[in-house]
Amino acid sequence: MELKKFKDLNQSLSKFMSPKAMDDLNAFLEKLPQNTSKSLLVMTAIIWGTAAALGLYTTVKMQEFAELSIERGEAKALVPVVPKIQDKPVSAREVKTFVDELQEIYKGLEIKGNSSNISIRAKSTAQFGQFREAIGHVQNGGLGWRVDVEKLCVGRECKQYPLSASLKINSVSVEKISTN
Repeated sequence: MELKKFKDLNQSLSKFMSPKAMDDLNAFLEKLPQNTSKSLLVMTAIIWGTAAALGLYTTVKMQEFAELSIERGEAKALVPVVPKIQDKPVSAREVKTFVDELQEIYKGLEIKGNSSNISIRAKSTAQFGQFREAIGHVQNGGLGWRVDVEKLCVGRECKQYPLSASLKINSVSVEKISTN
């Protein structure tokens, strides 16, 4: 059955590809201006011209788009990969251990720690040296610590304690950003 269909198709195609068929097509195209109106030929020419112009325009724009895409890829390759820095709270246990050490070293100061905060207070401005050293000790306290001064009061304007500081402690983590 397949062979019969193939033979029928071959016979049909051979009719269209024969030299007589080509002569018939040539004769048709030569008589076309006589058989159709001039306005139909002009419209056909305009349609084909518009299609050709549209094809050319599309080709040019596609080339420009491809060039822009290549330039974008090159520019993206030149952008450096910058790591992302994040603050993470220090564990409360680590802060408590550190505060216990500070209380042993700086006995004249009132040092308290809760979660990731440390507060340092002195009852007299005469303890300023010890107060300053305690703050410096916290600044250099733990590995990767980032200490932010939330509140610092020194002098007569301070209520209750003439020297007081509240410090927030975070650890710094650096995360690499993927290059995708």
